[in-house]
Amino acid sequence: MLSDFVKSADWKTEKHVPAIECAGSVNAGSPLAVTVTVGREVAHPNTAEHHIAWIALHVVPDGAKASIELARCEFSAHGANPAAATCSAVTVSVTLAASGTLYATAYCNIHGLWSSEKAVAVTA
Repeated sequence: MLSDFVKSADWKTEKHVPAIECAGSVNAGSPLAVTVTVGREVAHPNTAEHHIAWIALHVVPDGAKASIELARCEFSAHGANPAAATCSAVTVSVTLAASGTLYATAYCNIHGLWSSEKAVAVTA
């Protein structure tokens, strides 16, 4: 199963784990800013030889049996600017219909697929 190959760890100590930053609750109908960063605490090289290819963001509403893809960002300038920061990040604005769990995945061309999650409550 693919899930056997999805890695996870604490993003504060592992450079490949996508860190999800957003409020833990949001009012129904209100936009929620979500930032997903790979290399936030521990720098990731992002060279042509070793880079984050993409970051995706999904939500699984409480009680649902499937995820909904909210956003996907592909990075194409690996190592093009050696002075650039060594993290990959994307910020999106989403409106959630129900409470649930956000899942971020990131793909490193050498070390594979990494994930993290964060619960978000939607209030009336």
